[in-house]
Amino acid sequence: MPNAFSSVAVFCGSRFGSRPAYLDAATAIGRGLAEAGIRLIYGGGNVGLMGAVADAALAAGGTVSGVIPHFLQSREVMHDGVQELTVTDSMHSRKQLMFAEAEAFLVLPGGLGTFDETFEIVTWRQLRLHDKPILIVDIEGWAATLIATIDRAIADGFADPSARALFEHVADVPAALARLEILGASPRPTRQGDPARL
Repeated sequence: MPNAFSSVAVFCGSRFGSRPAYLDAATAIGRGLAEAGIRLIYGGGNVGLMGAVADAALAAGGTVSGVIPHFLQSREVMHDGVQELTVTDSMHSRKQLMFAEAEAFLVLPGGLGTFDETFEIVTWRQLRLHDKPILIVDIEGWAATLIATIDRAIADGFADPSARALFEHVADVPAALARLEILGASPRPTRQGDPARL
């Protein structure tokens, strides 16, 4: 498809979570990105949902680039089957590189690390350091409280109502992949800031 995204970053858990639907979604996302010819950018581990996303993309013939900080090499167990694996010196440099390499972001179920990545990339967009799409994929309602936290910040006057437009909330994997296709076929902004300034 013309003007399609060439690379998408996926933020997700280093654990599988408690619901089978989470693993199903991670597998479907990896496979879907590969079938669309989109390179997967992810956290570099072979454990939990992040490992499942990478394995599914590789199994479908996709290209996968992992980014992992050195101190997580053993904890998250680096994935040695991906085409490209970069080891960074910190979590912040990991996120900087994932930002630089990706043209859009998908957020799947995850824990504190996923929340950190999500809020940082949303904040960078608020600060106009980028205008790349961010899709929160709400598998079985896992993201409801995350989004409610943002809505509460808006309601309490700590964030502008425009913050709700910094990301999109989609219900499931088919909706996320369909939205990526639409966004990828649209003209994209050329503005790109430098998160290293933060």
